[in-house]
Amino acid sequence: MINLFSYIPRVLGLIIAKIKDIPVLILRTGKLRHVNIKLAFQGSFIFAEKVFASEVKDEGGRHEISPFDVDEICPVSHREMQAHIFHLEALKKRFFGRKTVSLSVPQNEASSTKLSHIDEYISTSPTYQTVPDFQRVQITGDYASGVTVEDFEMVCKGLYRALCIREKYMQKSFQRFPKTPSKYLRNIDGAAWVAKENFYPVFTPPMKKGEDPFRTDNLPENLGYHLKMKDGVVYIYPNEEAASKEEPKPLPYPNLDTFLDDMNFLLALIAQGPVKTYTHRRLKFLSSKFQVHQMLNEMDELKELKNNPHRDFYNCRKVDTHIHAAACMNQKHLLRFIKKSYQIDADRVVYSTTEKNLTLKELFVKLKMHPYDLTVDSLDVHAGRQTFQRFDKFNDKYNPVGASELRDLYLKTDNYINGEYFATIIKEVGADLVEAKYQHAEPRLSIYGRSPDEWSKLSTWFVRNRIYCPNMTWMIQVPRIYDVFRSKNFLPHFGKMLENIFMPVFEASINPQAHPDLSVFLKHITGFDSVDDESKHSGHMFSSKSPKPQEWTVEKNPSYTYYTYYMYANIMVLNCLRKERGMNTFLFRPHCGEAGALTHLMTAFMTADNISHGLNLKKSPVLQYLFFLAQIPIAMSPLSNNSLFLEYAKNPFLDFLQKGLMISLSTDDPMQFHFTKVCIWNCESSFHGSAVTNLISIHEEVGLIPGLAQWVKDPALP
Repeated sequence: MINLFSYIPRVLGLIIAKIKDIPVLILRTGKLRHVNIKLAFQGSFIFAEKVFASEVKDEGGRHEISPFDVDEICPVSHREMQAHIFHLEALKKRFFGRKTVSLSVPQNEASSTKLSHIDEYISTSPTYQTVPDFQRVQITGDYASGVTVEDFEMVCKGLYRALCIREKYMQKSFQRFPKTPSKYLRNIDGAAWVAKENFYPVFTPPMKKGEDPFRTDNLPENLGYHLKMKDGVVYIYPNEEAASKEEPKPLPYPNLDTFLDDMNFLLALIAQGPVKTYTHRRLKFLSSKFQVHQMLNEMDELKELKNNPHRDFYNCRKVDTHIHAAACMNQKHLLRFIKKSYQIDADRVVYSTTEKNLTLKELFVKLKMHPYDLTVDSLDVHAGRQTFQRFDKFNDKYNPVGASELRDLYLKTDNYINGEYFATIIKEVGADLVEAKYQHAEPRLSIYGRSPDEWSKLSTWFVRNRIYCPNMTWMIQVPRIYDVFRSKNFLPHFGKMLENIFMPVFEASINPQAHPDLSVFLKHITGFDSVDDESKHSGHMFSSKSPKPQEWTVEKNPSYTYYTYYMYANIMVLNCLRKERGMNTFLFRPHCGEAGALTHLMTAFMTADNISHGLNLKKSPVLQYLFFLAQIPIAMSPLSNNSLFLEYAKNPFLDFLQKGLMISLSTDDPMQFHFTKVCIWNCESSFHGSAVTNLISIHEEVGLIPGLAQWVKDPALP
């Protein structure tokens, strides 16, 4: 039998000790007026009851308090524990319900200085947003921008004007500017924000089941407009009489002086010290914020991902927004097609020389090789370390076995067999995309501007071979090789190159029925690209003193900014015309920032809907922060960069992802850089440290770049 009386002295001693501690606690807290002695005694008796229950449970083996044993015997403690757990859960739910990140700008209470316009806006801006039910970081206390108050105001005004510049050029050309920064810009202006859907681009909707993508019976009628190129820009006149009087249609034509003023402002902004300091600190904050979010919520995100039925990495939409048609197949695919074509068409005449026409068999005899002896290695189209910083050697990789004859035969649209082999290869690549269901691509076809009939030949090739795939849209790339054409006397001046590139498209937009093939082809085009080696220095600074395109007669190549401005200017006028006619419009999406000067990225910030590469953003915190604020999409190709300009370990892809830039993965040239059939997955598998949720979020953004999300309804896309 347990001797309960033996525990009474010990319990009373503990109670007395607890009561003696009450005055001490009261004195320490400084609350002498409102002490509830009854509560103090009640707490002491609860404590004594716990000790008593603990001692009763195990008389022989325990002489100390065991908090782990109290729950089972003491009902009072059990109820208190339940209440405590309920209280913690309530606090947790209340914390999740806040969903706030507060940034406080300290103000000196003794100062009577009136807030500036920007400071007043910051202090009255909403500090909440609708976010998932994950743990959030709350920042309290003094907020240091890293610069003085005067510099801070100057920085904010500069960033505000830079965003307004981009918004202006995007709206004029019917390209995209995000709604969120647009709302904040209107709030700063003191104006009400109104969604202007008429300023957004127009994409061709997908073909319905059974609909012919090449039909020409529904083409619009001729408007009878007159066209004239003036200072490198196509002007539209209602008729010839208006053209003779220089009275063009009232469209938003570009203004070169305004463009140069805006460009000079951005050039000064990215060089200012306080702006560099502020943007650098903000980018570091964004990166740290991502790291903290990942540590707090990685497992919750993974849990939510697993609970999402029929949706994982393999069946979310993957769009290759930067891929060149001439290298859209992997090298094994090309080798297999060469052998297959030789097996079927060995005696077919496929190539023409100055002496005679050659069959496929005779062509290989001339090259002193046999297709069955070829291997992936002997094909020699893969870019290795020997092409690093050597863009000239990289271009040679487009020639299988180093033979330009095979490139003309298999990878060109204009040859003796009218590009039949090239069309077949592309249709096989498209069939693979359709079979995979969740993969899409946007190959680029070339228009060089050497002659005005390039558009007609390319569109005829497209329609004749019926190159349509529901998982493909197309882009036009314009190589910046005017110097090559001028040195061979193919072009009299740069203005003629611009005329050959844009005039046929304007004519087909005005009178589609006179150009049926080109009109059908343009329905499947989403934008224009400008491509070439950015590391080549032109030595020309675009300014008001630069010669007009018709005056550029030297063999020297114009600068990147010069090319970009005149391409943007003509696309802007073209989009206004096509928007008026209810046709699809085009985006300007150049290669930019792979190498060369920072002015490339600055010009693209003003004119481009999105860009490819963007590596040099890591050299300019100001431009990088502006690209973040404007959410300009960037299609990055780490495996391509690894063979040309930047080692894989130094690629800023993950850094840009963590900072919140809108980036996506792309293949660039699968034939040169990839081995597998599903090349875009090869890109993603190389990022060993990336969580699955990060990879899926990349594809959420990549679907926004080509306008695919407007038509493809997928839970993984917004």
